[in-house]
Amino acid sequence: MHWPTTLFVAAVVIVTAVELWLASRQIAAVRAHRDRIPEPFAGRLSAEDHHKAADYTVAKARLGIVGNLINAGLTLALTVGGGIAGIDALWRHIGWREPWLGLAVIGTVAAVIGIVGLPLSLVRTFRLEARFGFNRMTPLIFLADLGKGIALAALIGGPLILAVLALMAGAGRWWWLAAFGCWLVVTLLITWAWPAFIAPLFNKFSPLADASLKARIEALLARCGFRSSGVFVIDGSRRSAHGNAYFTGIGRHKRIVFFDTLLQQLASAEIEAVLAHELGHFRLHHVRQRLLVSFASMLAGFALLGWLAGKAGFYLALGVPTPSSHAALLLFALAGPVALFFTTPLSSLWSRRHEFAADRFAVQHASAQELASALVKLYRDNASTLTPDPLYTAFYYSHPPALERIARLMESTSDRPVIDSRAGLR
Repeated sequence: MHWPTTLFVAAVVIVTAVELWLASRQIAAVRAHRDRIPEPFAGRLSAEDHHKAADYTVAKARLGIVGNLINAGLTLALTVGGGIAGIDALWRHIGWREPWLGLAVIGTVAAVIGIVGLPLSLVRTFRLEARFGFNRMTPLIFLADLGKGIALAALIGGPLILAVLALMAGAGRWWWLAAFGCWLVVTLLITWAWPAFIAPLFNKFSPLADASLKARIEALLARCGFRSSGVFVIDGSRRSAHGNAYFTGIGRHKRIVFFDTLLQQLASAEIEAVLAHELGHFRLHHVRQRLLVSFASMLAGFALLGWLAGKAGFYLALGVPTPSSHAALLLFALAGPVALFFTTPLSSLWSRRHEFAADRFAVQHASAQELASALVKLYRDNASTLTPDPLYTAFYYSHPPALERIARLMESTSDRPVIDSRAGLR
């Protein structure tokens, strides 16, 4: 085994070991505090809710460990184990040429990854989520979503892959810059089309019917100087009991979307506070910053791929004896997450800072007490643990832990809120 191959295998092993270590820390921390409700929730949050959150978190972490081991094994099997090379050799017997050969190989590898991951997805949906009362998805809906997802991947991803392969073959030294431009155009088109054409394939969108809540939201939008093309409610309860809200679209076509489950969980003032937090991300340019960083990262990735694609050692180190454009794309996609794994804490830290900043914006335009109340309800109803491991949190959490986040909100108001076991902070 050549040293670059040894280095890659070692990197996969190290990354997997760190993932398992962090997961074990999370499990231990949550189990250690299962029977002790932390302040300021002691005596206010029911023991049943606290136990459910702990058990749900542990169950998810254990399933995540299985997923990490499967991902590591699959990565090694497809690369140094000869999986990509074998699939490539099988398709070459048919006599196809690029870019169709590359599309067939990439599609086959994607299918293998999807098939390997399907059992875990089924267990997560129909066992873990169902065990804790969250799953509302039927097998028919699951299959329909899976079919739609595959169809969209083929309709959107297929032409994009063909275009990139064609550019790699015929655009010369700077093919990667043209490929980045192609990817950027497709990404912006999807972002534009998502709210009106793609998302309705999976969910039913209805205009917000609550006139009082709608008026409250419109007043908030006016105070924050935000324009949208409408406020909608989706039937998230068809699939899950978890609540959520989000913005979608770009430019003047931005939509505000609430899950029907969220509207059932929160009062109007709490919904206003949650929306003020989300508006903070836009008004503080967090969304724009993340998009720019994403675009810059992809540009750097394409540039690196442009250099690696011309190096025979890149293919040999990762188990592919015959260099090709499609092999370069696949190997880069599989090796990239391994190489970037230890940047995860930086991304998580940046995201948590954005969340705190959006909270500060929210309390300027809505009630800090109502935002804290909404958060308590969401943590409770989504069975989110109140006692995560600090290292696990630092590495993975995109949102601040409940205690830290609510403590800052309480500091922002002179009236100390009182926590009610079912209604949240008052």
